[in-house]
Amino acid sequence: MRPPSFSIPLLLALVSDLAGAARLNIQGRPRPRFTSSSAAGLVRRASIIGSTSVSDVGDVEYVTNIQLGGKTFSVQIDTGSSDLWVVGDVSNAQSTGKTAKVTYAVGEVEGSILTATLGFAGYSVSSQAYISVAASSDNPSGSGLIGLGPNYGSQVSEAVGTSAGDAVLDRIFRQNSSTPNYITVLLGRNNDPSDPPTGDLTVGEILSGYEQIASQPKLPVSVLASSNSANQHWQILLDSDGIVGPANNNVIDEFNVETAVSSTTNKKQLTVVLDTGYSLPQVPSTVAEAFYKDIPGAQLVSRSDLSGEIWQLPCNKEVNITFKFGGKSFPVHPLDANIDLNLTDSSGNHVCFGAFQPMASQSGATYDAIFGMAFLRNAYTYINFGDFVDGSTNTTADPYVQLLATTNNSADAHADFLRVRGNSPWTPEDAT
Repeated sequence: MRPPSFSIPLLLALVSDLAGAARLNIQGRPRPRFTSSSAAGLVRRASIIGSTSVSDVGDVEYVTNIQLGGKTFSVQIDTGSSDLWVVGDVSNAQSTGKTAKVTYAVGEVEGSILTATLGFAGYSVSSQAYISVAASSDNPSGSGLIGLGPNYGSQVSEAVGTSAGDAVLDRIFRQNSSTPNYITVLLGRNNDPSDPPTGDLTVGEILSGYEQIASQPKLPVSVLASSNSANQHWQILLDSDGIVGPANNNVIDEFNVETAVSSTTNKKQLTVVLDTGYSLPQVPSTVAEAFYKDIPGAQLVSRSDLSGEIWQLPCNKEVNITFKFGGKSFPVHPLDANIDLNLTDSSGNHVCFGAFQPMASQSGATYDAIFGMAFLRNAYTYINFGDFVDGSTNTTADPYVQLLATTNNSADAHADFLRVRGNSPWTPEDAT
């Protein structure tokens, strides 16, 4: 995708079978970096499982297995970008004579655009265009990334110049006209280094047990002007009272939070990008301050390993935050609001961090916040591509998102936090 993209180099890997018929409860291990397993049967689903990397656990990425030219790659799933790239040679791959570069929030990849037969989530796509990236310390052989965002942001599609260069999901939906053009994503939580996270990705199917998502409000995707379409993402509007802080307070009203997106009619509605490739959600600095400033021991610090300013917190302080979309509440698990990245402060003390990281306001902004993994672990996400699929007709419906809250029992969430972190009780009133 064109900058800005929202995927950053990550340090904890999760792995899945290409098309597991059931979730694979595989234990993570320090080595090798990626761990995978096979399961019999093909369905339109990929089960995600995790492993701990040898590096510091500063972040998380969710990966699934794909096959290119019969070779397996473990690729990060990223709804915040649109291109497919892998590291490693692919047998019988064909050159397009084109090259492409994709720039992310931190880092970039570039290489020749090749084509090969792709296997993904039970589908086979012939002559899928992808970027062949040279191996490096950040991108080892066998790794890669599959962009699940709108095709508008695809650097490969722009370079190829025809529908042959379209993103993976566009190719799948056009090739399989009977397949509903939506995906769903369920991300698991890593409560403990020895308890790897799990997750599921589906194409055109809803996970068993989550059928309620079909009756949730349809949240229209905010569509950018054609002149700015390369920056199009899966972005939706938060409710005007859609940020509830630790004091059960309306943060938008209390802190006078307004959107920076000039085209938004109701200035109290923030535009939020949903991005599975971004670990720490990015929010306006006033919102992050409202969440964390009053916590005893909290301090705003600048860390290069976390890409800038972030609220440093004692690990045993429970923080309760809720967001609202379409009139529905989405509580954030306290283990996601105060996140343990296995890092220390300048004195060598183990510290945690406010996962909702402050971001600088932008001139000409097309979004106000990026809701990455720390939010998405609390909602089952349904993304309907609608007429964003290349070649769609005027009769195709507009794209939309549906969300189903998954952290609904506050007592259970509190018990989880106590079990993993212990607790040093505080209330927002303690700071007054």
